[in-house]
Amino acid sequence: MTTLTVIANIIAKDDHIALVKAELEKLLPVTRVEEGCLQYNLYQDNENLAHFMFHESWASRELWLTHMENQHLKDYLAATDGAVESFILNEMTEVAQ
Repeated sequence: MTTLTVIANIIAKDDHIALVKAELEKLLPVTRVEEGCLQYNLYQDNENLAHFMFHESWASRELWLTHMENQHLKDYLAATDGAVESFILNEMTEVAQ
């Protein structure tokens, strides 16, 4: 089975950085215990504090898709409605290590 790596880039609106960061941090403990979650790390850009990035590894795409339907992600979307400038998600497969 091939693992799935997901890179999610979230750009908060300048006046909502603290809100978006707090809501993203809430996702960490609940996601890390989900079935299939191998890694779920959140980063913030040192130069552009509005830029956040998740680096995720999942046992399968199917388990990641299940994660994407969970209530805590719906709660995050509701809490940050109008606070996010952009969201780009990339599904990746490791080529070399």
